[in-house]
Amino acid sequence: MFSFGQLIFGAFFFIAFVGVIIYSYQSDKKRLPNYFKGSYKVLVGFLIAFCFLVLVKYLTQR
Repeated sequence: MFSFGQLIFGAFFFIAFVGVIIYSYQSDKKRLPNYFKGSYKVLVGFLIAFCFLVLVKYLTQR
């Protein structure tokens, strides 16, 4: 489906993207702490929704 080079590029892009997002989040959280109270709840909700979608796809593929 993807060539080896495309997979390598995708992996590096994902790692770089996540690194930039984490760096930006940490620097913004230090400058504007009031805007980030309870932000972990959004992350938990996103992870639950993602796991639910993966579960639905797995159950419907059988």
